[in-house]
Amino acid sequence: MVKLPGDIKRFTKRRRNMSKKVVVLGSINVDTTYHVERFPQPGETIAARSKSSAPGGKGANQAVAAARSGAQTAFIGAVGSDSEGDYMLEALKENAIDVRHVAIDQYHGTGSAAVTLDANGQNDIMIYGGANQALTTDVLAGAEDVLDGADFLISQFETPQAVTLAAFKLAKKHGVTTILNPAPAHDIIPELLQYTDVIAPNESECALLTGIEIADEESMLKSAEYFRSQGVSHLLVTLGSKGVFYATPAGHGLVPAFKVKAVDTTAAGDTFIGALSSQLNDDLSNVAEALVYAQRASSLTVQQMGAMPSIPTADQVQAALVE
Repeated sequence: MVKLPGDIKRFTKRRRNMSKKVVVLGSINVDTTYHVERFPQPGETIAARSKSSAPGGKGANQAVAAARSGAQTAFIGAVGSDSEGDYMLEALKENAIDVRHVAIDQYHGTGSAAVTLDANGQNDIMIYGGANQALTTDVLAGAEDVLDGADFLISQFETPQAVTLAAFKLAKKHGVTTILNPAPAHDIIPELLQYTDVIAPNESECALLTGIEIADEESMLKSAEYFRSQGVSHLLVTLGSKGVFYATPAGHGLVPAFKVKAVDTTAAGDTFIGALSSQLNDDLSNVAEALVYAQRASSLTVQQMGAMPSIPTADQVQAALVE
């Protein structure tokens, strides 16, 4: 088990003065959340207590999390030529995110998600890919300016893997560390792993990609061996309330989760990834320490409603760490 650093105040002060440059390639969605007491059974109609809309999408959430934790953040993606696209571009700009490489798709609408949220804070999500799924490698034209000098490039599976593969190859030309969040889970292009430095699945995603059921430390170490054989040096497996398991060339361990009462888990994983990227050293030498920060950021997110609106700032995370 990894203990919280005893000198966490010194740690957070140091991180404030070390701004990272993060690029996110990914999805942009408008989230509509239906608040219910419980999830409906197949064929059942139930009443929603209320409905709300907020900016979201795994890519956009991760970018906002990185930016709010102090990283210089740029985004590569697409929105539709519609009011939702205008809304999402403004949301990113309000968080000081560089949107010069967000394309305007004239043929597909802005991505959207329908979220059903129950009284326990658990959710079901249906996603319309729209401009996200229509993304092509053309979006990378001219993107070398944001990759040049970047520390990290993050991507997920809500945009085509072929675009991520091309972007990761481009990142490697510029010495950029690549982080892959393989969510939502599905089969992966094998070549993509060869260009991935850090992979961060949850338990089910990890099992799907490796064929190894996550049951204990031994199974997670076997998963790490699998990913290393494919070219991925760092594995982070998010385990919900149990924390995060990490395996790196320097060692492995479990960073425990912070115990809080969740009211909405929608952007928990995205906050974790974005916040993590803002804290990691370029050589990934401080994984355990950065995971503490990322876990704390995620724990604050689940205590608020909505995806992007619930993502904390660096000051909020740092204050929570020293409580």
